[in-house]
Amino acid sequence: MYLDYAGIRVTNLARATRFVTQGLGLEKVRGGKMGHGGVWVLYQDRTSHQQLELNWYPKGSKYATPFVGGEGLDHLGFRVNDIKAAGRRVKAAGGRLVDQIKWKGEVVLAYYEGPDGLWVELILSPGA
Repeated sequence: MYLDYAGIRVTNLARATRFVTQGLGLEKVRGGKMGHGGVWVLYQDRTSHQQLELNWYPKGSKYATPFVGGEGLDHLGFRVNDIKAAGRRVKAAGGRLVDQIKWKGEVVLAYYEGPDGLWVELILSPGA
């Protein structure tokens, strides 16, 4: 298991994109639309290769929860080679399974809420 990126919630994707690209100099790696209508965009620093994911959730999405400015940390993404074993480990340490995403019948993403409300995303990545 290794920490892959940090995801933050944003209320205005265009404004946040301008800030991280023009202000911080990050470059877009990839992005997409989530099944519930949200949008995610992954950026990377060209020198350190550290990654930051912006997450925008539409009104009505189960993830569109109100927050105060400065409290937008959404989740930390961890790559794992065995998502079931990693999930058991997170659960045994106090995590609560919140959601899972399956691809062709196999769980490929699992979201857990930790103590203090911090979410972690387990990303199935054989060889991680």
